[in-house]
Formats: sequence, C-alpha cells, structure tokens
Amino acid sequence: MKIDEKNEYRLENLSCVNCAAKFEKNVRNLPGVDDVLLNFGASKLTVSGVASVKDLEQAGAFDNIKVRPVKEKRVIETIPFYKRKENVISLFSLLFLLIGTSISFESGEENLLAISLFALSILVGGFDMFKVGLKNLFRFEFDMKTLMTIAIIGAAIIGEWREGAVVVFLFAVSEALEAYSMNKARQSIRHLMDIAPSRAIVRRKGELLELDTDEVRIGDMLIVKPGQKIAMDGQVSSGLSTVNQAPITGESMPVTKSVGDEVFAGTINEEGALEVLVTKRAEDTTIAKIIHLVEEAQAEKAPSQKFVDRFAKYYTPIIVIIALLVAVIPSLVTGDWHTWVYQGLAVLVVGCPCALVVSTPVAIVTAIGNAARQGVLIKGGIHLEELGKIKAVAFDKTGTLTKGYPEVTNVVPVDISEVEMVRLTAAVESMSQHPLARAILNYAKGKGISFPEGTEFQSVTGKGAHARVDGRAIMAGSLDWIGSIVFVPEQMQQMATALQSEGKSVIAIADEQHLIGLIAVEDPIRENSAEVLKRLVKAGVTHTVMLTGDGKRTAEAIAKRVNVTNVEAQLMPEDKLTAIQKMRNQFGRVAMVGDGVNDAPALATADVGIAMGGAGTDAALETADVALMSDDLDKLPYSINLSRKTLRIIKENIMFALGLKIVALLLIIPGWLTLWIAIFADMGATLLVVLNSLRLMRIQK
Repeated sequence: MKIDEKNEYRLENLSCVNCAAKFEKNVRNLPGVDDVLLNFGASKLTVSGVASVKDLEQAGAFDNIKVRPVKEKRVIETIPFYKRKENVISLFSLLFLLIGTSISFESGEENLLAISLFALSILVGGFDMFKVGLKNLFRFEFDMKTLMTIAIIGAAIIGEWREGAVVVFLFAVSEALEAYSMNKARQSIRHLMDIAPSRAIVRRKGELLELDTDEVRIGDMLIVKPGQKIAMDGQVSSGLSTVNQAPITGESMPVTKSVGDEVFAGTINEEGALEVLVTKRAEDTTIAKIIHLVEEAQAEKAPSQKFVDRFAKYYTPIIVIIALLVAVIPSLVTGDWHTWVYQGLAVLVVGCPCALVVSTPVAIVTAIGNAARQGVLIKGGIHLEELGKIKAVAFDKTGTLTKGYPEVTNVVPVDISEVEMVRLTAAVESMSQHPLARAILNYAKGKGISFPEGTEFQSVTGKGAHARVDGRAIMAGSLDWIGSIVFVPEQMQQMATALQSEGKSVIAIADEQHLIGLIAVEDPIRENSAEVLKRLVKAGVTHTVMLTGDGKRTAEAIAKRVNVTNVEAQLMPEDKLTAIQKMRNQFGRVAMVGDGVNDAPALATADVGIAMGGAGTDAALETADVALMSDDLDKLPYSINLSRKTLRIIKENIMFALGLKIVALLLIIPGWLTLWIAIFADMGATLLVVLNSLRLMRIQK
C-alpha cells in the first residue's frame, strides 16, 4: 500500500557505508519520494512521500537490502554464520581457488584447467560485486566495488588469474567480517528495543486482558507481578515493591516504589505485586523517547565525520588518477607494461576508501549506544565530541551538587529536652507552607515525635511564625527576630554564627520569656559530590564553578566542602547565563550541569548542556545536549571519559585507515606491492578500525 506521508523503516543487510549512501541516492530518485533520511548507525530509513516497500527493496536490490516498517512486529530470524549466503559463496570461491592453486603448482600457472578454476573462483565469489561495479563504471561512479571490478578485470587481462581469485576471496571475507562487526556495533540499539515487553496484562472494565502494548490506552490499569518487566510508563495505583531501573537510568540499586510513584516501561518489578495506572502511550514512553533520541544522535554527523566525508569525496578520484599514472608513465619509460599495469591495479585495490569512511561513524554509533545503556543520553556526535574537549564545568547548586530539598542537621535545645523542643516547633510549623517548615515536620516524623496542631497561627513575613501550643505562645523564626523579643545568650549567638558559616539556615525557637533553642537546616550535599569533583579533575577538567542564588557565605561554605575551584553566588537565572559566557571567554569550552528546567538559558549557552534526572523530566530530554537519566552525578566523569576515549579512537582509526594504505603504496617504489598485499592492507585497515571502535562497548562507569 502506498501512503503519501512520512514513514519509517528498519533495514536489514546494511553493513557498508558506501552501499548506504548509494541506497539513499536510489530511494531519493524514486518517483513520488520528496525527501529521504538514512541512519546508517541505527539501520533506519525515513521516507517522505509515496513509496512502497517493494519500491524501496528494489532500490536496495544491488546489496540485498531488506526493508520493513518500524511498527511491524516481526522476529528477525538469526541465520548461523555458516548458512549465510555470502559465506557459503566465499567458501566455494576458496575451494576453487585452492584446487586451482594446487594444479598451478604442479603444472604451472599457464595450465588451462588451473586458469578455468581461478576464473570460476572469481565468478562465484565476485558475481554480485561485478554486477554493481560494472553498472557504476558505465555511470562513472567510483566506489569500492567499482575499483575492485576494474582491478580484477585488469588482473585477468594481464594473466594474473590466481591473484585475481585471491583478491575476490579476501574481499568477500572482509565484507562478511565488516557486516558481522557492524551488527555488533548496533547491538546497543537492539538492546534498547528489547528492554520494554511487547505485551502487557491490563484490567479494563473489571476484566483482565493480555494486549499488545500498542493497544494499551492511557487510563488502563497495568497488572505487574513480581519478577515481571513493567510494560508502560505510569503511576503506582496500589502495591509496594522495589523496581530495578538500571535499564533506563543505569542505577545499580533497586528503587522502592509505593502509591503515587512514577514507574517506567522496561524496568523490572522485583518483589511485590503492583497495579500501575498507565499515563503514556507506547510511543510516548521514556524508553521510546530514548530510542528515538539515540537513533537521531547516531544519524547526526560529528565534525570529524563531516571532515572525513569531505576528504573521501576527493580521495577516491585522486586514487584513480594515481593508479592510472602508475600504470602508464613507468610503462612508457621502461616498456614493461605487465609489471606497471599490475602495480596500478594494486593501487586501485589498496586505495579503496572503506576503512576511512567507516572510521568515524562506527565509533560514534558504539559510544552513543554504550552511553544509553549506562543511563546517559548523548544527543548527537557533535555533543559527544564537544564533551571530550571540555576544560571547565559549571554546576547549578540546588538539586545538582545538593539533594534539592532541606533537611534538619542540628538541634540545640536550651534548658529543655530535644524531643520536647522538636514537638513544640513542629506544632507551630504544621500550619506553615515554608520549605524549612517541611524539613522540621519530616524530622519530627522520622524521629517518631508526635505533635499537636498549633492554634492562633500567624506568619510574620520575612521573620518567621508563631502559634499557641499547649496554651503557650511559641515563636519560630530568624535569630534577629527572636533576639528582638527575648534575650539570646552570647554562647547561642556564637553557635548560630558557626552553623551559618557552614552554609546552614538557623531557626531560633522561643516562648514569650525564654529562648528554647536553635534548629539548623540545610539543603544537604549529595554524598558523592566531592568524589565526583575529584574524578573530574582526573578526567582532565581544570576548572569547576558552582552557580547559585544563595548568599555568598552559604555558597562559599558549600563550595569548600565539595572542592569546586570557584563560586558565583546571589545569581538570578539570567546572571547564570552571563556567568557561563564569562567562563567561555576565560576557559574555552564549558559544560553546564543543571536540572534542565530552571537552568535552560545557561544550559543552552554552554558548549554542552547536561541535565540531571532526565528519566522523569521531558524538559531535560528536550533542552539538554546530554541527559543523565538517573539523578546521579557519578555518570558525569564516565561521560567525559567516554567522550575523550571516543575522540582518541577516532584519531587512531583515521591513522590506521590512512597509515596502512600509505605503507602499502610505498611498496610501489621497490615494486613489491601485489594485489593480495593490497587487499590485505584494505581489509586490515577496515577490520582494525571497526574492532578498535568496538572497544568503546567495554567502557563502564
């Protein structure tokens, strides 16, 4: 059926960058197609316009590319290595080559039977390649298969049948190995796709139904048994359990979920039974967004890839010209056409750009996929590369370096028990909506201290609040305010000053005649903040800056405890943007870490914006360049190390791709370059590049 709209398809048998580019061009030329986007890393095709699956598969027939709609639920059959068509063909090609070689050793290379076997080996192993290569040659399209076709035909013309057969066999082997390696690189995407189950048990109108997740609607009640994967995003309606969120956030420890808590599709319910109210459709779940964003990220070309693509555009014609010059000029001078035409053909083979073209995308695909599995969403190759060049990191304080909510840290009673003082204070604060009041109430509940509800409550703006508790007037507020009502001993004033110097807010409590005591409250620093800052320094970050709206004394106290190199205090949101601009001028590339909502302007201004807790925040997924899916700073040093390792591997890949070819080309000077050395150099460079990139799959937190 043909539909005039944007459609997405999964592709099978797509293993070659050049083949992908040609397939995209063929699809673009189909009548009725308006626009095409081919994502090589994710094996995904997006088509705008009118095109049937049959038309698309015809466009990819040259490389046996299979096309299926993204939404089509189909289990891909795993074909054993020895049963794959290309491998069986390679095996027969090798068989004819070995028999021909044994005959040629006994009867000489001119033996007609040996030549016939070499020709059969070439035809069996290279038929599909010749078909494409000859078509390209007539169209003057010089890709890898074109160069190989010219080289093999030339070898046959000058009588090098055995070498031609060896080249065809080795080329077939390199194609099979490249396909295998690219499939390994794409496993990260497949892993993400397999996280969420395709079916779910729901209660609808009192009846239990097992449905495809596409059929589950918002408002359905999801039944999740112990040990099952949660199929949809939703909110716990009943039950208590621990949930393993590692597939989404990378968190190593399970998280306790009770009524009202949010859960994500693809996470694993461990102990208790849960009923979950579905809040998102299958295509809108967090894991679906992650997959979509990762695929988009892998499609986006990094700066180094754009450079390589531009370079390869001129590289191939230059190789063809060099091969022609090597074949013709020395032959005209020496008269030895056989030797120099052979050398020219070897130059064509060694000059295939496959290793160079694949050097960057395979590293980007592997790194972004690995990061997603670790709970880090990097939204493009450009951001991955930028992250590796970061020298300075700015942190929002609240919710990033700290937990983001206040907690009671110190209780200092005066002539009264701690329990009684907390009881009186909680009674006053039970009527207040202030964040510090909630901290005191949580502390009382945590200690099991029961308290009455105060009467005649009244809030005093900017100072505190008072109420009657057990018939007594109890006041809780700033030390200055309390000090204007009752006497505050010098010792308690010094205690308050000491607590404030540690970045804590101090609440004084009194009745109408005496100071009852002090309670210190702070937004606690995350346990791992200081350790993360140390690891960032080890990762090569030279400057760390804390940005906060807190007062200077509080900010400096916290900055000292987490070991940031600088602090900017009393900042409004627009001031944070200015601070980032100043840092860029001073240090060069800057990353900003924040919550993805309040810090949006600063995140956008930084070279790399990093959002915390992306799993529960759509805004974080949309505004940041990098989202740490769990609310965990530990992922930050991992992300920077991964990025730096990726940059290093890309440079190594380009060096391997060009270095091996340059060494092989230098063998022309003494006349040592042979066709089989040329194909080994090309195959070796490609395999080195791919296998080197696959090392990125092993990088863990």
